[in-house]
Amino acid sequence: MRALVYHGPEQISWDTVADPAIEDPTDAVVRVEATTICGSDLHILRGDLPEVKPGTVLGHEAVGEVVEVGREVHSMAPGDQVIVSSVSACGRCEFCRDGMYGQCRGEGGWILGNLLNGTQAEFVRVPFADYSTRRRPGSLALDDAVLLAEVLPTAYEVGVRNGHVGPGDTVVVVGAGPVGLAAVVIARIYSPRRIIAVDRSPSRLEAAARLGADSAELPGRLIADLAEGPGADVAIEAAGDPDSFILCTRVIRSGGHIANIGTHGKPTTLHLEALWRKNMTISTGQVDTSSLPWLLDLVASGRLHVSQLVSHTFGLSRMEHAYDVFSHGPDTGALKVVLHRE
Repeated sequence: MRALVYHGPEQISWDTVADPAIEDPTDAVVRVEATTICGSDLHILRGDLPEVKPGTVLGHEAVGEVVEVGREVHSMAPGDQVIVSSVSACGRCEFCRDGMYGQCRGEGGWILGNLLNGTQAEFVRVPFADYSTRRRPGSLALDDAVLLAEVLPTAYEVGVRNGHVGPGDTVVVVGAGPVGLAAVVIARIYSPRRIIAVDRSPSRLEAAARLGADSAELPGRLIADLAEGPGADVAIEAAGDPDSFILCTRVIRSGGHIANIGTHGKPTTLHLEALWRKNMTISTGQVDTSSLPWLLDLVASGRLHVSQLVSHTFGLSRMEHAYDVFSHGPDTGALKVVLHRE
């Protein structure tokens, strides 16, 4: 099969590799119909995640058709259409039993495209298939379905839920990339007083306004006014940049919540000398995707509109070009890039 292979920092190529096969009785093999590129893939490409070894097929989000299952897979059969979660869950360890699949201690967690070959390929082996996939309703478009593999659960679980967004809140989302924009969309469900999106890209600020942000602007006067005045109830850091995290700490009110979504590839200073009296909380986290069934219902029923998060689509064979477009998102206008089977 063909797949996007990581060869070391700044080195990827669309190569011919061996087809995946069932290795454990809980595995399934899925023919990939749609996959995406994630910000964490760019961190891998920059060399920020040394645990990813050269020769690894990247990618951890997919929708596709089951072509083979192991003898201990009971919830699906060849021919079924499934959403492949970005997080694999053994289903047995204490964390999985608590729905904390991202912390799985049974050899799961974020392993696809990280410790094991991933989804940016024509086929993928899915470990713990019963717990790591979800049936795709036939009426749900591929581009909407693939957003449920990671970006929507991440925005909800690590951003909106960890940030305790509630009615009447002022919410600041720093970073209007795909996950930040998804946080804007999902936060609206909780009836905040206003949502302010902050980014340095005009095209992404325009997207934030289209998707429901009440204000969308460069870091500037509005943020300064909040910092000097009442402050935000919730600040969602969705850029993975030290400056964006510091901005969140400046804008948050006393007793507020900072929810860090962004993947940080370098150290960030925590200014406790300015924060110790604020009585605020800072949360971080690996997405669990335990919210996938609930989000799937919202999207499938038309109560959560997410199609505008997808800005570009390509065939799988244009994977390298898609990486170039996505990695220059502020200039190309790329939000979520989806690749389809050709």
